[in-house]
Amino acid sequence: MSVRIIYYCIFLLIFGQSCHSQTKETNYIKTDRQPAVAGSFYPGNSVELTKMLEGFFSEAEEADVKDPLAIIVPHAGYVFSGSTAAAAFKQIDRNKIFRHIFLIGSSHTMYFNGASVYTQGDFITPLGTVKVDTLANWLVNNNKIITNDTKPHITEHSLEVQLPFLQYWLKNDFTIIPIIIGGQSQEICRKLADALEPYFNKDNIFVISTDFSHYPNYEEAKMADAKMANAILTNSARKFILIKNQVENSNINNLATAMCGWTSVLTLINITEKLPDVSYKKIVYKNSGDSRYGDKERVVGYYAIVAAKGTSEQSESDYLNENEKIELLRIARKTLSTYLSESVIPACNKEHITGNMNSQAGAFVTLKLNDNLRGCTGNFYPDKPLYLTVQDMTVAAATQDPRFSPVSKSEAQKLEIEISVLTPLIKISSSDEFILGKHGVYIRKGPYSGTFLPQVATETGWSKEEFLGHCSRDKARIGWDGWKTAELYVYEALIFNEHEFKDKL
Repeated sequence: MSVRIIYYCIFLLIFGQSCHSQTKETNYIKTDRQPAVAGSFYPGNSVELTKMLEGFFSEAEEADVKDPLAIIVPHAGYVFSGSTAAAAFKQIDRNKIFRHIFLIGSSHTMYFNGASVYTQGDFITPLGTVKVDTLANWLVNNNKIITNDTKPHITEHSLEVQLPFLQYWLKNDFTIIPIIIGGQSQEICRKLADALEPYFNKDNIFVISTDFSHYPNYEEAKMADAKMANAILTNSARKFILIKNQVENSNINNLATAMCGWTSVLTLINITEKLPDVSYKKIVYKNSGDSRYGDKERVVGYYAIVAAKGTSEQSESDYLNENEKIELLRIARKTLSTYLSESVIPACNKEHITGNMNSQAGAFVTLKLNDNLRGCTGNFYPDKPLYLTVQDMTVAAATQDPRFSPVSKSEAQKLEIEISVLTPLIKISSSDEFILGKHGVYIRKGPYSGTFLPQVATETGWSKEEFLGHCSRDKARIGWDGWKTAELYVYEALIFNEHEFKDKL
């Protein structure tokens, strides 16, 4: 350990309590943030570091991207991810003068709620000092979820490793707003996005620090990372979380996470999904197995991705395409008729199972007779592929819904089938976060629980109070006002039915 780091640690021991106990105060002793991973993640010598950066940028190509508003970059050791990071930074106009540069990463070193901005000093690297923007103090003082606690920053590498790239590439002076997100709260990501959204414009740039998959083998990493990159390209926070959860629940050997900085990426998407003229573009992909220092049995994935106005790249238009929706409806119909006549669930033709039909996702199957409900059952936490969950829920809707007698073989052909593919549950702290017609609701209190799908609001014409009251009383059985003291969760649904595709089934 260097003498400088030892001195810094002694300083924290002596002054740490007084500096950290009032995280919203601005009266503090100026303390520059010293490099924590220089000499390990990247060279600690300025000459060696500059030479390495020069090599990365000379190899990187400029894509057809004009004035990116944000870049997504990896944060591993430079020998593994440096060339990928340089490919993202090279898309920035190096002659541009930025008003603000937002540097956002997710905590790797400690758990805490909210976000922390370092305001007590500047950042030091082997290439010199990077000044912290005065806007950082304003953000701390005007947002409840943002503090200026130094602890999350002291040993965190995800922001530090980005600084030499900025120092090397940008020709004009710049300042940064260094933000670390703690915990795994989607609500915090939304609130932080709300605080930062006014600054998402051509005068500023957002640098989002994240690696992708951790520790699968080389080939499985490529598949998982491609799904996560495509999730970003959808520019939908809902789809991003849905796909992330499905990747992480897909039984990939040794997969620890689909994306270590997903909260940082989600924060960005919460901003950009409101801007229809902003889209994402993939620049380059590599993983640690591509480095001469890495093996291919346990790898970490790295993507360079940019967000800009007018940037377009073909992405998944929906979680399921039309053919997959039709095939799931065919599977449900065959399952219904076969089970009611033979008491067995038929096997599916694996050649027809494509894309996200193979991924794990919650789903409900609804049966209707002359537009009246005849059965509805679902699963929020499936442990099998979507097409198998659809089969199970079809059988359950026909035979296990306690509100109805089992469907008979003779009436099966008169029923219409509707499938709702669900996003993951998100816990909310207030009914104000529930949007009638967009969200389904799941209410839980002790051993009691119940849910209404989003489309129930449209079908009944209920108000929000009526929707929650009926769900609380009729489904969760905790009384009309029971939802007010219960746990509330919301979710969205991709809904399709046989009537929609009646000419193609």
